[in-house]
Amino acid sequence: MKHLKDQLDRILHIKETPKRIVSLVPSQTELLYDLGLESSLIGVTKFCVHPHHIRTDVAIVGGTKQIHLDKIKALKPDIILCNKEENTKAIVDACEAICNVHVSDIFTIDDSLKLIHQYGEIFNKSKAAFDLLKSIKKEVKAFNTFIKNKPILKAVYFIWKDPWIVAANNTFINYLLKLNKFENVFENEIRYPEIELSESTINKDVDIVLLSSEPYPFKEKHRKDIQEFYPDAAIILADGEMFSWYGSRLAKAFKYFKSLRLNLENNQS
Repeated sequence: MKHLKDQLDRILHIKETPKRIVSLVPSQTELLYDLGLESSLIGVTKFCVHPHHIRTDVAIVGGTKQIHLDKIKALKPDIILCNKEENTKAIVDACEAICNVHVSDIFTIDDSLKLIHQYGEIFNKSKAAFDLLKSIKKEVKAFNTFIKNKPILKAVYFIWKDPWIVAANNTFINYLLKLNKFENVFENEIRYPEIELSESTINKDVDIVLLSSEPYPFKEKHRKDIQEFYPDAAIILADGEMFSWYGSRLAKAFKYFKSLRLNLENNQS
């Protein structure tokens, strides 16, 4: 019997390596796949899009905020994987009546690395977890060297339209913005505040506006809407997965961040 803690310090009593996994978080589904656990995945959300075939091969048990509890029960999972931000406490409580529930809580790179290590322990994938951790640490180190002497740019990161919502403090997105030396104009706000776009309310002293590809799918046409309010800023369609997915996606994210910064520099020259 293993007694392991999740990222909320909740104790999981694991008799044997879980073989039937339900994942209620897209980035964690991708992480499981990259740890070699695809054959153990029996349930995912409709938002679990990586790998692309997963929703065809595995049962869909709802979204991240609304689940089909009866479907999950019928799958007879050994463990259900949740996240404090993505899933509600009510969902976690309901799932605990079925089996062990692991809850992640991610604000920093270190939190992400700890999650990967925990999954390695829980699912007997320590070697795969070690290799992934090594890869991510290497990417972070190289990016920190690259970004070290770059100027700080004032930034706004939009995640939704109608109403307009931005990423602010106490979010993983804000943490990654800081790593990119993007000073979040809304850092004094908490989580994901709704803002009003008008001439009288916005701060025009902004260098870059990032329009995330998720959860709202910002497109080229939305750049014009935003440019009106931030006439001097670079308006970028950002890959939201790179800024908010905290599992194995981090092994790819820092090359993307480097490319993003280089493109900004090239467009300014």
